[in-house]
Amino acid sequence: MSHELLVTSSPHFATPESVPRIMHTVWLALLPACAAAVWLFGFDALIVIGLTVLACVGFEALLVRARGRSWSEVRRTALDGSAIITGVLLALNLPAASPWWMLLIGAFVAMGLGKHVFGGLGHNPFNPALVARVFLLISFPTQMLTWSSPVDSFAQSTAERIEQDKAELDGQTYATPLGKLKDALRNRADPAKLAAIRAEVAERYPALDLFLGRTGGSLGETSALALLLGAALLFWRRIITWHIPLTFVATTALVTGIAWAVNPDVYVNPLVHVLGGGLILGAFFMATDMVTSPVTRLGMVIFGAGCGLITAVIRLWGSYPEGVSFAILIMNALVPLIDRYTRGRKFGETRRAAA
Repeated sequence: MSHELLVTSSPHFATPESVPRIMHTVWLALLPACAAAVWLFGFDALIVIGLTVLACVGFEALLVRARGRSWSEVRRTALDGSAIITGVLLALNLPAASPWWMLLIGAFVAMGLGKHVFGGLGHNPFNPALVARVFLLISFPTQMLTWSSPVDSFAQSTAERIEQDKAELDGQTYATPLGKLKDALRNRADPAKLAAIRAEVAERYPALDLFLGRTGGSLGETSALALLLGAALLFWRRIITWHIPLTFVATTALVTGIAWAVNPDVYVNPLVHVLGGGLILGAFFMATDMVTSPVTRLGMVIFGAGCGLITAVIRLWGSYPEGVSFAILIMNALVPLIDRYTRGRKFGETRRAAA
């Protein structure tokens, strides 16, 4: 009997890509940003990244086991790379001076509330790392808004970290570009003070320093160059497309640029908004999360534009100096709606059935 016309069950097409392969590629793409963070903040950054990743992998294993899965599945899930990505992204959203206990709390919130409460990988509607970041920002604002300045050497950072236990937390603060801009906006009624703050921002944070990372902020809010190098790998491997990140960045630049053009005495060049803060990290590595972003190209453009608009609005008129995390989480909640109205009709499906 000939089997040439035998039809087998789907799928009929295979791809060399797999979840572990994609996940490991993404965290490898984050290595330049991690290296830049260690170079800029020294031993502090290494501890934050290492402890957060280990905690996320550990909580991943514990939570999978708590759901009644076998040890073989626990091992497979914990090592598929998704927990590593969450740990690295969470660490890059934290200050270098973060205390160890806050790292553990953040890791548990990311893996528990951000991921496994919804059923695990592929079922979470929100980016787990951003869920943890916002939770920590609301719960521990002092620690989350305490920035370290870039150090001159690795050894200097180690010595400073030893002394940090003896110092008051308020003595370790260091202004970020967006933080200074928020101070300027709060003092818009005082022209003299507003002008002084704007002059300080222009002098302390030139565009080249923002691009290279010679400024304070979270570990991943500094070197745009390192982040773009990692993003280039994701583009080359076709893990991400241009639709979300470029639309995200362009919309933020457009809105802040319009504000600058309308009132240049109050608002600053949009380049500061593009290179300062977590826009590059959020646009290329968090908004592009396959699980929490739209599946259609039009949906991706709408998603990116919405993220950029909300980010700009919060930065210009909101209470917080940074709006990337809130913007992505808000748009994550709208993904099912975006997918519903941007997906094409299936073959043979009527318009009424599609609706």
